Amino acid sequence: MSDFDDIRPYNDDEVRATLLRLLNDNEFIDAIVRLKRPLLSRLMAPLARPLARSALHKEIRDVDSVEGFQAKIESYLAKNLNETTSKITVSGLEALDKTKPYLFISNHRDIAMDPAFVNWVLYQNGFKTLRIAIGDNLLTKPFASDLMRLNKCFIVNRSATSPREKLKAAKKLSAYMHHSLTQDKSNLWIAQREGRAKDSLDITNPAIISMLALNKPKQEAFGDYIASLNIVPVSISYEYDPCDEAKARELTIVAEQGAYEKAEHEDVQSIARGITGQKGRVHVSFGSPFTAELESVEAVAAALDRQITENYVLQPTNCIAHTIVHGCAPNVVMGAEVKLYKEQDHKAAMAEFEARLKACPTAWRERFLSIYANPVAAKLALQHAE
Repeated sequence: MSDFDDIRPYNDDEVRATLLRLLNDNEFIDAIVRLKRPLLSRLMAPLARPLARSALHKEIRDVDSVEGFQAKIESYLAKNLNETTSKITVSGLEALDKTKPYLFISNHRDIAMDPAFVNWVLYQNGFKTLRIAIGDNLLTKPFASDLMRLNKCFIVNRSATSPREKLKAAKKLSAYMHHSLTQDKSNLWIAQREGRAKDSLDITNPAIISMLALNKPKQEAFGDYIASLNIVPVSISYEYDPCDEAKARELTIVAEQGAYEKAEHEDVQSIARGITGQKGRVHVSFGSPFTAELESVEAVAAALDRQITENYVLQPTNCIAHTIVHGCAPNVVMGAEVKLYKEQDHKAAMAEFEARLKACPTAWRERFLSIYANPVAAKLALQHAE
């Protein structure tokens, strides 16, 4: 495992030293104060830091393992989900084996909450928690890297520039993920593409599959190697996207100007908004593990796209947006209950969505609507293809 020391999560014997390092990091302490006690951080900043440090010290004094750290996180996550979601539903998990390690590949809508919801559902149903792929572009602060690696995140090197560096990093990542699955028997999560699908069109980047296959022995058939990874497609759907307006703005700028340049710390702001914003109903759908019949990168990517779209559970907001865009209600089923969408059953949801749309600047509303309507279009296109 020493080959992976720069990208792997922390081990149990590294937990105490890392926690003590965090306690002594003033930038981390200040961030906690701003998050938990914003008024105190503004009015009594000199006093806030020692108070926060003392409180955190008491909170973590008995934590000496990754599992212990995650148990602390679990209570905070439970509180957050209770405050920011109205209901969390799940499907497909009953077909998976708790004793097997899986590589969960999901659509990507939210930087932090996509893997958090998959992890939460697995944990609540007796599965092992995930090792989570996270880009080094999100770890600009040392304390952020420490926190993520304590929480079983492994690092994807996106800062490499030369082709040689990129290939070397991809090979290491591929080898680490294979080692995690086959030797450590750990569940893994990675998104189907780098960066969120801001337009809600869930399309796999084949480069992700190519990376996974870099560790394949020459003598092993591609399909057999893919089957050994136990890939499971996952579809995550949110009734409301806390970052919908920001995504609509970015999509509009790209459409009008051809490019969009992120502001400093914009990803951090998106993470915070995604965690704290209202999401309404959330559904996590697990697909079927891939078999040896998929014999090319393109076949695996297409199978991911198909299962993610097929298993995606539409929310009322998707159907409402599609109706506004196209002038008629879509003939689709929606919700965990798998009921046919009928406008008359969702008057309250329609009023709430229209108020949300009205609050979005006029120039961005077309893209705002597409964010919610596109999953319906993808479903209808799949039905038509069949």
